[in-house]
Amino acid sequence: MHLRQIYYLLKPLMPRRLQIALRRGRATYLRGKHKDVWPIDQRAAKAPAGWPGWPDGKKFALVLTHDADTLRGHDRCLDMMKLEKSLGFQSCFNLVPRRYGVMPRLRDILVENGFEVGVHGLYHDGRYFDSREEFAERAWIINHYIKDWGSVGYRSPSMLHNLDWMQDLHIEYDSSTFDTDPFEPQPEGVCTIYPFPVPGTGSGNGFVELPYTLPQDFLLFVLLGHRDIRIWKKKLEWIAEHGGMAMMITHPDYMVFDGQKRAIDEYPAAYYREFLEHVKTTYAGQYWHALPRDVARYVSDWRAKQDK
Repeated sequence: MHLRQIYYLLKPLMPRRLQIALRRGRATYLRGKHKDVWPIDQRAAKAPAGWPGWPDGKKFALVLTHDADTLRGHDRCLDMMKLEKSLGFQSCFNLVPRRYGVMPRLRDILVENGFEVGVHGLYHDGRYFDSREEFAERAWIINHYIKDWGSVGYRSPSMLHNLDWMQDLHIEYDSSTFDTDPFEPQPEGVCTIYPFPVPGTGSGNGFVELPYTLPQDFLLFVLLGHRDIRIWKKKLEWIAEHGGMAMMITHPDYMVFDGQKRAIDEYPAAYYREFLEHVKTTYAGQYWHALPRDVARYVSDWRAKQDK
């Protein structure tokens, strides 16, 4: 049994403070060990062969996504939506079908306001890739939710992935990988800040892979204890310089929107607001702000033209 499997087996038995303490210790160790490739891995800047650039000559792409891992996150999605709308942004909310009761009205409100809804696993239990058979069984159920929700995108919980097996999913894109993030349970990055196609093999379904490229909020503010957004700003500046895709993952689960006392695993939503305001003022007119599905379709069209 892998260490990851043991952790997920024991996790329900551990107090939250103990979980956080263990993960903080691990994150601190890994940050020192991988300081040469995190938060920036210089090798990831190389553009794909024949890359046409972003629509309308924009310098880089900005893609905002949120994973609602728990019921607490689910119940804060509309707070997040309102924050973004107030600043002129839109995003994709990834919801877990069978970990909590996903309210159909929530999905409707998000879509009606121009936001996207994606599927985020099934149970969020870390067992998606224990065996080929188990993944195939779960994929069949996940595809039901993809169809029922009208979703075209998927993200695995904990960023666990096998891009070959994931061709069982009926999706236009996946976003379960990253350019560099040695803190994840499956730490190998794809070493690119650009989206890329995953061709279908045999009867498999091809899709576009959208790696996230900005460090996750939980890592920065809960595990590493940062109290500012300097790393987000630094990484965004580097991505913009190299013309890549700045994809962010945040979690409404861990944001406090109302100024109340924070729990051990929470941080002020003001950090995220500051980031959005920074993007608007520093990079006005320079970025293509797109939903994940828009980026996936842009890449698919580009590859189709190349293949002609």
